[in-house]
Amino acid sequence: MINVTRSSMPNFEEYCEEIKELWDSRWLTNMGAKHQQFEADLKNYLHTDNVCLYCNGHLALENIIAALELTGEVITTPFTFASTTHAIVRNGLTPVFCDINPDTYTIDVTKIEALITDKTSAIIPVHVYGNICDVEAIQAIADKHNLKVIYDAAHAFGVTYKGENVANFGDASMFSFHATKVFHSIEGGMVSFKNPELYAVMNDRKNFGIRGPEHVVYVGGNAKMNEFSAAMGICNLRHLDDEIAKRKSAVERYRERLGNVEGITLCPIQENVETNYAYFPVVFDKDIFGLSRDEVMDNLAKEGIGARKYFYPISNTFDCYKVSHNAKMETPVAYDISTKVLTLPLFADLDVETVDKICDIILKK
Repeated sequence: MINVTRSSMPNFEEYCEEIKELWDSRWLTNMGAKHQQFEADLKNYLHTDNVCLYCNGHLALENIIAALELTGEVITTPFTFASTTHAIVRNGLTPVFCDINPDTYTIDVTKIEALITDKTSAIIPVHVYGNICDVEAIQAIADKHNLKVIYDAAHAFGVTYKGENVANFGDASMFSFHATKVFHSIEGGMVSFKNPELYAVMNDRKNFGIRGPEHVVYVGGNAKMNEFSAAMGICNLRHLDDEIAKRKSAVERYRERLGNVEGITLCPIQENVETNYAYFPVVFDKDIFGLSRDEVMDNLAKEGIGARKYFYPISNTFDCYKVSHNAKMETPVAYDISTKVLTLPLFADLDVETVDKICDIILKK
């Protein structure tokens, strides 16, 4: 079975060496030495000043939304993983769904302002598949209307735009370090942010709101990263550039084989962006290609190839949200893409021969 993704891991001995000292210290959580080293390494790699680690990306997003004290409505995209919308709603806020750009599948900046009301407090755009949002246009809109911007950057670790790491855009960015991501710490997440005063707030909120032995200042939860995850992150960060280079080779082969096939649409390469090759999405138009997305997925599955309908369904069609939303009318581009997109296997160890096998199955009709 060839899965849609496969976790990158450091050499076994390297990881064992990294965690060896934990048997001496017995400090396994609560922001110990590995946690502190990992934060320092991340700041250096991302060229950013402020980061805060979490046990996962979802709680990182929930916490930064709470820390920025958002109210009312938040403009976001339905073309995302469930976490984005859930984090908004679990903070007592109302998501307002904006359609997506048909090329990059990120939020359509031309449609944001029409959704702004006197209740809007923020925009939460999503970088998708390693494609990044139009950060300049979004910031201009936010400045004009005095709104906060929090990026869901779960897919965008290591991506740069005009030489600037995506960790430095907006008021904050959330990254997921889940095992399926380009860069991971087994489970984990991080928030980068502009205001250094947020660091104490974020640490309080992820540790039950406890500021000291006798002082609890927030109604917080438990979202701390453990030392073993931090150690995995430290190791994987050393090898990330090589891992991205390997993923690039697989993507280039996919583009060579599928880029000029009628009925197949690939994302265009973004200008001024150094991507991380996080995912390889393919959109199938049955009327032209001859097979639907679901039929292609079934053909791959029969040959032991795992692909994923990602993102499907879009979040404004979820049972818990669709009561008050008509996705097909309100976000037609997102709805249409969600019914046609398939992400193909992509990971650092995916060789060209396997890419060819996958493409052969897709193109055999």
